[in-house]
Amino acid sequence: METKGWPEQFGLGKPATEQQVAAWDIDVRPDGKGLPAGAGTAVQGRAIYAAKCASCHGNTGVEGPFNHLVSSDTSKAKTIGNYWPYATTLFDYVRRAMPFNAPGSLTNAEVYHLTAYLLHANGLVDSTSVMDAQTLPKVVMPAQQLFVPDNRTGGAQIR
Repeated sequence: METKGWPEQFGLGKPATEQQVAAWDIDVRPDGKGLPAGAGTAVQGRAIYAAKCASCHGNTGVEGPFNHLVSSDTSKAKTIGNYWPYATTLFDYVRRAMPFNAPGSLTNAEVYHLTAYLLHANGLVDSTSVMDAQTLPKVVMPAQQLFVPDNRTGGAQIR
């Protein structure tokens, strides 16, 4: 492709500040590294779910119209209870992508409450369990053994 005559820089954008980078650097690893402070319970999560999630996922997480969230039956649609490998991935996804009409708008506490509720609805924790940065990584998901870690070497290392 010919780029003769193009400027070295177009003068668009500006370097991101450390605060801007920090606001987007919110990933959570399977081992829980990156989980923020806060805590949540299924009881409080149920009310948040009803207000912010039920219109898309149904009153109990199985009615739709969008993806079902609750099931332990592996012969049906992939849900949190029968497919997701790590509970921390649930927290990470909800925090980044939900609710659909306002992704990233939930507080960390709301995400912990919702995560606790969804794990309870799938029969993975009891209703009194408190989910936080210490307890969430300890939740063993039923499908975890179905996923194989990528331990290949020889290519570029991602840190």
